Amino acid sequence: MLHSLQLRQLDSALAPWRSLPPARPKAGWLRSIREALGMTTRQLANKLNVTQSAVVHTEHTEAKGDITLATLKRYAAALDCEVRYALVPKNPLQQTVEERADRVARDQVARVRHSMTLEDQETSRNHLESEVAELRRKLLEGKRSRLWR
Repeated sequence: MLHSLQLRQLDSALAPWRSLPPARPKAGWLRSIREALGMTTRQLANKLNVTQSAVVHTEHTEAKGDITLATLKRYAAALDCEVRYALVPKNPLQQTVEERADRVARDQVARVRHSMTLEDQETSRNHLESEVAELRRKLLEGKRSRLWR
């Protein structure tokens, strides 16, 4: 149950992030914010105690997505910004875990069903769904690491 609580709390914390636009501006955040502030690359370079070409290179690196978090944080601070870093799951984590448990349960039941069919012991569709539901429940109650083998 502790895992379920942690999962729900994390899903709740991540919910606002899902509504944010997924892409950075084409020119990158650093350049876009610097230009919006009316700051030149030379002025930013002076604040950071680096060369103007270093600022241009860093802005280009960030726009490509190749910047390190440490560098991004340093430049953000010079622009009076902060970096907020998050991995935003495409779907709520609870949904991902439940879908994975269903997939694992169906795969396991399908293997057993195949063996039974070969032995001419095929089961009904209702029985199959009941077996999947029971196995899914057990998977969700047990160690979650079993879902990802």
